[in-house]
Amino acid sequence: MDNTLRNTGIIIILFTLVALTWGTTWMAMKIAVATVPPIYATGLRFLAASPLLLLLAYFTRTPLLFPKGSRGFQLLVCLAYFAIPFTLMIYGERYVSSALASIIFANMPVVVLMASVLLLGERVSIAQLIGLIVGVASLSGILWQESTASGETRWPGVVALLGAVLIHAVMYVLSKKRGEKISVLTFNALPCLGAGILLFIVGYVTEKPDSAAFTSASLLSVAYLGVVAGVFGIMAYFALQQKATAFQASLVFLVFPLIAIAVEKAVDHTTISTTSLWLLAPLLAGILLTLYSAKSAKPVSSLRKLEASSQQ
Repeated sequence: MDNTLRNTGIIIILFTLVALTWGTTWMAMKIAVATVPPIYATGLRFLAASPLLLLLAYFTRTPLLFPKGSRGFQLLVCLAYFAIPFTLMIYGERYVSSALASIIFANMPVVVLMASVLLLGERVSIAQLIGLIVGVASLSGILWQESTASGETRWPGVVALLGAVLIHAVMYVLSKKRGEKISVLTFNALPCLGAGILLFIVGYVTEKPDSAAFTSASLLSVAYLGVVAGVFGIMAYFALQQKATAFQASLVFLVFPLIAIAVEKAVDHTTISTTSLWLLAPLLAGILLTLYSAKSAKPVSSLRKLEASSQQ
């Protein structure tokens, strides 16, 4: 009984740490990109995180290279998991609020489900299918509401964030398809370093950053993104996955947008519209359904069955 209570306490602590980390990341990106160009900022973020990841790999004797035959995929991880989507994420926050950015990214389970069906032909339950439809419909409503509620042009940021979500989801599915058991440190350390060096150079050449214009708040935010979100956030989520069930760990996707909304309200004294807040309820319900597949739910075994049912 004591062990059960202790394990439950550890799960609650880890869940809270991950939710707080992911929930505050979006405001940190908003502050960072205020004075630091997005490509350069992302490069600095990874350069701040990679030394700690390399040290952790060294002290735990974790290999830095992927298994033989997967070194090309390791390069793809560097580009398509780190360099491109994280740059799109911080670029998107030039146009959208941190709250809206977090809401978009909270749909990762929905997009992963779609990619798994399309690329792997995975079985999907009726409950998950309903969740997918509700989630997409609710997100579409929020994006439409937020784009029309203000006179600002938000679509470049929305497209960038949706692109980041899609690329991350595809990379997740491709990793799953390969079926390799790669350590979280192996997956992150060298690709993070490579992406940091690449983006630092590309950002310096193309964006010509003016270091004199960087504020201390922006630089601290970059450091926070690298060290706290990039290292401790990753390790905390990995530890949470080890202690909790996959479903319990995935519930963090329902919590961190709420934290991001609260942080934006506290820092910027702004938030998404009332209509969008109401639409957040069915959105989170849809995400919850995609995460949970009841054993008694009737499965849809393949994409072909999905296509056939849509034509009936």
